[in-house]
Amino acid sequence: MAGDLALVLSGGGARAAYQVGVLRGISRRYPDLAPPIVTGVSAGAINAAWLASHTQSLFEKTDELRKMWRDLQTEHVFQVGTLQLARNVTRTGLRLISGGLIRAPRSSALVDTGPLRELLMRAVGGPDGLLTGVDANIQSGALRSIAITASCYTTGRSITWVQGGELPLWNRDHRTAERTRLGVDHVLASASLPLFFPAVSLDGRWYGDGGIRLTAPFSPAIHLGASKILAISTRQAARDPETDSTRAAQYPPPAQIAGVLMNAVFLDQFDADALMTERVNRLIEALPADRRGELRPIDLLVLRPSRDLGRLANEFEPRLPTAFRFLTRGWGTKEARSNDFLSMVMFQPDYVAGLIALGESDVSARLDEIAAFLRR
Repeated sequence: MAGDLALVLSGGGARAAYQVGVLRGISRRYPDLAPPIVTGVSAGAINAAWLASHTQSLFEKTDELRKMWRDLQTEHVFQVGTLQLARNVTRTGLRLISGGLIRAPRSSALVDTGPLRELLMRAVGGPDGLLTGVDANIQSGALRSIAITASCYTTGRSITWVQGGELPLWNRDHRTAERTRLGVDHVLASASLPLFFPAVSLDGRWYGDGGIRLTAPFSPAIHLGASKILAISTRQAARDPETDSTRAAQYPPPAQIAGVLMNAVFLDQFDADALMTERVNRLIEALPADRRGELRPIDLLVLRPSRDLGRLANEFEPRLPTAFRFLTRGWGTKEARSNDFLSMVMFQPDYVAGLIALGESDVSARLDEIAAFLRR
């Protein structure tokens, strides 16, 4: 059933809990499904690393992954103490308003993600910081390759780190691949939201969120030999503009603008690549077999939330940690219609549980479609 199936996991910060619900729903019907190719970017890289690092069945893996996400607290991802947040905001503010004349200590990001690194070390890292279990899964044949993508702030290029597989790697304009043994720092780099989370240094270069420069999110899976892609997005399907009657009476707050910007940076390319894949498939099908060369059709299924996860975040905003809630409300999260920005950093149990439940529910609603895809 798996064949050349690739599992592709998009970014989205805390929204990646939705992917866990989808995987949980699928694993309950197909407990032994083992996609040989797994790729992830941003928060999706965390889930990809988990799947590649554990040697149980898909059902057992996703059950444990669900427990990890449901036990998550905001302070397990970044420090949320009042003094820590105030210090970072003050340092950044002083440098901005003084034009750099006030030599306040530089703040590398809004929050400190030391807790996230510790969490990843416990969840997928060995004593040497490498992802445990990946070698064992590759040697057993349960996994062919895993790819994690980050953005290099030093060179401005998208870099995909690959472990496993024997196919030639790629080098395109602004995106390239390197073979390596993956570790916790690769995952942390891929998931480092720009400005909000600090960049990660690897081999003398600084890396941040992989969604920034990844213009073709499905390309790593295709380069690694996938002929079928099961992709899990963290963004609701676009609504028909004629049926979307939402109107805004006031100027959009910074949080609303930041949410649109983050969607454009991290999720628009996922949608665009899905559309491009479908168009290329039609082009290939129209070509005679002897003229296709290395081109091959890609059987694609994209699973998406049935609800707007930003609007869902509004329901849980009052229960954010006090200091963090105070800071985000300064950005206008109370006035934002759809808190896309907040939904990416809302690592708290009630919101996470809601995302997981939605993912499982969405799988139930599309079970026939998923079953038909896996049978093809």
